Amino acid sequence: MAEMTTSALIDRGVGPAVTPGVPVEVAEGVVRLTASNASMMTGPGTNTYLIGTRRLVVLDPGPDDAEHRARIVEAVAGREVLCVAVTHTHPDHAPGAGPLARVLDAPRAGFAPGPSFEPDLILADGDELGEEGSSLEVLHTPGHASAHCCFILGPQRLAFTGDHVMHGSTVVIRPPDGDVGAYLASLEALAGVRSALEALAPGHGRLIGDPAGAIAEVISHRTAREAMVLDVLANHGPGTPAELTEVVYAGIEEQRRDIATATLWAHLRHLVERGLVKASDAGADEITSRFE
Repeated sequence: MAEMTTSALIDRGVGPAVTPGVPVEVAEGVVRLTASNASMMTGPGTNTYLIGTRRLVVLDPGPDDAEHRARIVEAVAGREVLCVAVTHTHPDHAPGAGPLARVLDAPRAGFAPGPSFEPDLILADGDELGEEGSSLEVLHTPGHASAHCCFILGPQRLAFTGDHVMHGSTVVIRPPDGDVGAYLASLEALAGVRSALEALAPGHGRLIGDPAGAIAEVISHRTAREAMVLDVLANHGPGTPAELTEVVYAGIEEQRRDIATATLWAHLRHLVERGLVKASDAGADEITSRFE
């Protein structure tokens, strides 16, 4: 799920444009099929990836949408599906897994259960999925969600990033499950992947070229946001996340206010962890707390 930014990220989009409902090969043995669930939060829609040639992994089947499911089945074209996997269990990525797995007679795979998702296979950091030549390595990347994973396709030097790194925007980090400290550490982990990556395949939008630059820019954006928060606290005094949103995200559209407040709260919690900010007696884990 996307967050608004105070300044646009560099557009590092590469490869075919996103057209919901139309399967397109974005790398050797990788087909992207985008669900028709475009919105403020999902951009052009949720990307489902079919990875492999004769034996497939279907990644992020998206919402429980019969039309999208039928298109996935058509793209599978009768090939064996080793598993239906998810990067995380948010409602735009995982609810379609159960119905699709039943149609394809395949297990569901994920790091942990969640709303509308119950895995048959529990994944762990370092696990591998898929056929020889298209094997995916699981990289646990908490932050946007505590059970979020990226999947590294070594032969193609491609990382499937779900909502960890997105094309054209930063992501929502909503406590208590979302955590800025974990997110920054996970970005560093992705940047340190053994085989140098050539591109990122996000859960929303086009492929992202220059992975190192994209990851560094997101880290820089988060660091700058926390410096801004500290400056606001120093110059405007203490406040709750909702009160501080009016200053940190001045002029924000009403429809994005809740997203901004949640992400600001996440940054305030991280600053408390670092000893740079204090929370009122209610504690940093309460969005109604005042921070100073």
